Amino acid sequence: MVKVKAYELRKKEPEALQKQLEELKTELSHLRVAKVAGGAPSKLSKIRVFRKDVAKVLTIIHEKKRDQIKAANKGKKYLAFDIRPKLTRALRLRLTKEQAKKLPLRVLKKKLNFPQRKFAVAN
Repeated sequence: MVKVKAYELRKKEPEALQKQLEELKTELSHLRVAKVAGGAPSKLSKIRVFRKDVAKVLTIIHEKKRDQIKAANKGKKYLAFDIRPKLTRALRLRLTKEQAKKLPLRVLKKKLNFPQRKFAVAN
């Protein structure tokens, strides 16, 4: 079997991707059995290739799923958990720039009623 190319996988339908994933997984399990049974070194070197191919297929499946979710949530107020930016908890929960700029009413009144004084310095 030839190494799987990501650009070729992107053209396929989700059902075809699932089918290919199953084929790759069964072949990988056969190779692992051959490894235990003391198979040829050429077979053992294919294990790595098949593991990476499985990872590529899973990545493309996940990308397609995310694209569908993004299309479904376009223009909505809240995003689905799958497509929100991960960040850290602190960054997700911090105040927005507008919220951080706001001042309490008491401070606003104090600024209005007692503006900063301007002094002229004589030379």
